[in-house]
Amino acid sequence: MATPISLSLSSLASKSQQLVRNERRMLAASDDGAMMKQIQSTHAPDGRVVDVKPILQVIDNVLHHIIPNIDHAMNGGTGPIDALDDRTNSSAVDGALDALAYIVHKICCEVSCKCSGGGDAHATTMGILNMLSSYSWDAKVVLTLAAFAVNFGEFWLIVQLCTSNSLAKSVALLKQLPDILEHSPTLKPHFDALNKLINAMIDVTKCIVEFTELPSEFISIDVPPLSTAMAHIPTATYWIIWSVVACAAQVTGLVGMRHEFITSTSEAWELSSLAHKVSSIHEHLQSLLRLCYQRIDEKKLLEAFEDFKRTIETPQMDNLKILLKIFRKEETYYLLNPDKTKVLIDVLRRKHVLLLISDLDISHEEIRVLEALYKGERVSSELNYEILWLPIVDRSTWNDGYEQKFLSLQSIMSWYTVNHPFAIEPAVIKYIMEVWGFVKKPIAVTLDPQGKVLCPNALNMMWIWGNSVFPFSSEKEESFWKAEAWTLELLVDRLEPNLPTWVNQQKVVCFYGGVQMEWIESFTTVTKGVAKALDIGLEMVYVGKNNAKERVKKITGLIKEKKLSHAWEDDNVWFFWNRLESMLYSKTQHGKAIENDFIKQEVMTLLAYDGSENGWAVFFTGSDEMVRANGEKVLSSMKSFDEWEKLAKQMGFIPALRKHLEGIIDEHHCTRLILPGNSGGIPEKVQCAECGRPMEMYFMYRCCVE
Repeated sequence: MATPISLSLSSLASKSQQLVRNERRMLAASDDGAMMKQIQSTHAPDGRVVDVKPILQVIDNVLHHIIPNIDHAMNGGTGPIDALDDRTNSSAVDGALDALAYIVHKICCEVSCKCSGGGDAHATTMGILNMLSSYSWDAKVVLTLAAFAVNFGEFWLIVQLCTSNSLAKSVALLKQLPDILEHSPTLKPHFDALNKLINAMIDVTKCIVEFTELPSEFISIDVPPLSTAMAHIPTATYWIIWSVVACAAQVTGLVGMRHEFITSTSEAWELSSLAHKVSSIHEHLQSLLRLCYQRIDEKKLLEAFEDFKRTIETPQMDNLKILLKIFRKEETYYLLNPDKTKVLIDVLRRKHVLLLISDLDISHEEIRVLEALYKGERVSSELNYEILWLPIVDRSTWNDGYEQKFLSLQSIMSWYTVNHPFAIEPAVIKYIMEVWGFVKKPIAVTLDPQGKVLCPNALNMMWIWGNSVFPFSSEKEESFWKAEAWTLELLVDRLEPNLPTWVNQQKVVCFYGGVQMEWIESFTTVTKGVAKALDIGLEMVYVGKNNAKERVKKITGLIKEKKLSHAWEDDNVWFFWNRLESMLYSKTQHGKAIENDFIKQEVMTLLAYDGSENGWAVFFTGSDEMVRANGEKVLSSMKSFDEWEKLAKQMGFIPALRKHLEGIIDEHHCTRLILPGNSGGIPEKVQCAECGRPMEMYFMYRCCVE
């Protein structure tokens, strides 16, 4: 028969179990308006400041030492385990707890007394809130959790040591604590639920503390999302204290169960239900915390953006301050030089610097052409400039594949590069995209030795005129355009090495493009026949099609095999079309309207020809006598040569062909001008190359896998 003492202890356990069951009644009630007012009425802070971080660290150590040991014991393990390193700063904790030990002890007594007496959990929770009325919300939860850590820690020390320590064994005997190992099958659901609830309590407490540490200079407590979070913290505090009471009731319920262990599965369910409630609070607070950090990051980004903007718009003694601000403050300012050796950014001080800005899709052709300018033609001391590659990447999708792609591109660049894309300050990336207009197509921003921006994109002028336009300023670009005319040399540059000879020999030079082999064979064959009939020298060069590398490569092979004409290799084809686009963007950047600019008209006409799947051709005699037409018109004109042969013998080939083409009435046509939407500088108004009417703008999404 059980003794009166053991019976009373069993009665005590029954009361503590009833304390936990009271939660069902309160789950819904605690979140209503009346209850919120009741919770708020207990809050009367007096301005005292409690350094809760070191206390929370000790609580975390205590509870996260206990939980692995519980799991170990519940799974049949023997002896204690010490799974975690104790990294507590004792001096910091002593300082924080110096004046708080009494209140922690008082909470311990309140919880133990009320749980032992089977008190109402809500009343106990409100009593603790009243006891802590002068403290901040974060201090309330940390101090209450500290009291629980003391009680639970003392309990578990006795349970853990009672088999090996005579003092612990005696205390366990006086408390009539059950043998955990003996009752582990029955106790396991309870302790599993207890562990989940403890972890949820710690998570919410850390979250509440984190809200109090948010920098006030970047986020206001009076504005969402922080104001929303602060409105939820009283309720979260209530539930943490309630959870402490519930956990303490479970622990107290084990007292007196040494021989007569009575339990109910509903108790584990009650704790699991409470753990779910607290976890839901944590998820909600975490979502608000993420929004707060997002708002803080946005504010920091905006401030850093404005700071960089002020710096780059303010005259400097040299370019070093601007170059340093490009990189994150926590980064060491190392670059990789052309020899792939780490160097300090000071090596670029007081030099002309081209900031080459691209993503990781920059083409190898672009790199090779830029390398030819950078290494092959900088023979004069006046062309003393350096290039620094700034790769712009999406950090959220970064992976090993992108890392290898970056390293591969870095290895083939013969100029300075960043050590890693993440070293670039996010605010600078924002400036690059919003002010300098980078989208996807590479740009090169020119800085003079004093850090002044000479041009927001010098690549256009570099592709057109090379190093002759150094120091790559917008003013120099403008002056070059004023002296330029639409000539064979502007169109072809140095891409065709035989061009000077052909011009001197007064030959007709034809450049043509397209990807329809049947049209190419017909056009080249019949055009050669026309030249033979007129007894004139003719040279034909195939320049391919933009963004159709594999198809052009195949057609180039067939043209050479059949000896139809000259044909350029890949790099020349890419550069030809890229130069044409660069001319358009450069003209647009300088505000040139198509109506008043013959060069821009001709460039857009050729780009429009390329936009269709049909061929096209342009003929030159000398440097500037020119005629061009789309594939259908020019082929039909060559086939009907007998209609204008007499005129050609009188006027010459190009004037006669031009007159014949002007007489062709083309009532039905569809002209397309395809420009990359990721390059910026797209002209708002475009005229049709065939009829001169304004063209309609459409959006096209294209994925071309060859």
